[in-house]
Amino acid sequence: MISNSVFRLPGLLVAAFLAAASVPRARAQAEPVKVEIDLVAWGDEIRSLSFDKNVATGKLTARSFAYSEPVTYTGPPLMEIYQGADHRPPEAPAVLGPDGRRIAVPDTPKEPTKLPAEDAAQAKAGLLAELEKRRLKAPKLAALVPLPRGCARLTVLLAPVGKGMFQAHVIDDDPAKLPPGKVRVHNLSPHQVSVRCGGAKEGRILSPRDAFIADAPDGYFVYELAYQKDGAWEYQENNVVPVRPGDQIQFVVLQSDHGHFLSLDGSKSGFLQLVVLRRVPRKESSR
Repeated sequence: MISNSVFRLPGLLVAAFLAAASVPRARAQAEPVKVEIDLVAWGDEIRSLSFDKNVATGKLTARSFAYSEPVTYTGPPLMEIYQGADHRPPEAPAVLGPDGRRIAVPDTPKEPTKLPAEDAAQAKAGLLAELEKRRLKAPKLAALVPLPRGCARLTVLLAPVGKGMFQAHVIDDDPAKLPPGKVRVHNLSPHQVSVRCGGAKEGRILSPRDAFIADAPDGYFVYELAYQKDGAWEYQENNVVPVRPGDQIQFVVLQSDHGHFLSLDGSKSGFLQLVVLRRVPRKESSR
């Protein structure tokens, strides 16, 4: 049995952006937001990031589908992220030749990992259009991220949209909304999915951008995943994710051809891919 009892998280918070855009600049600066943020690259690692447009080479890095060190942001509720010069060349893919030496091979271009189409449609009319406008005066501006007020902790996913720009998806990680020891399940794939947790009789249907919070009895999140394709439900897998009492877990379903999800022979393990973002208690943090 499958249920559709879920809630929808505001992906890009476009309404918040529109409200912020209507507030005079002086008032926005007088009411700064202070929040701890984890940046996650929804694709290749993003280096040289900064919140300061005057910094030529930023020190922040968003890792591919993984948490890096958190950073504290204090500033306007419409956060600006800049990308400076990065002089480290990307490592070319290579194979071992007959003599044991590495031989560089051309990398096959792949479609960048995208957030759900609904986000893209909303963003183009608002945030991305505003981003393109601001980049005329500030070419290093890479992303605009509307931040909710009254939140102590956020995850910001950055997905490439071309021309040095990134689309953001904001996840509110305030402990009151995601208590430690629980799991927030997201569907950031373009397909409807069903997730059945533990011994539940019914799975929960999640449309793109839907999410729900699941328990992890006895320290384990046990799930079964299915997806809808061509009007029919297809079973993909069942598995277990360990969850310690202090952990905050984001369990994300997506679809990607990114190398992060490919085995050595270039194959993927399933039709959909999974990302587990694990925030551990600060004294134990080893991300």
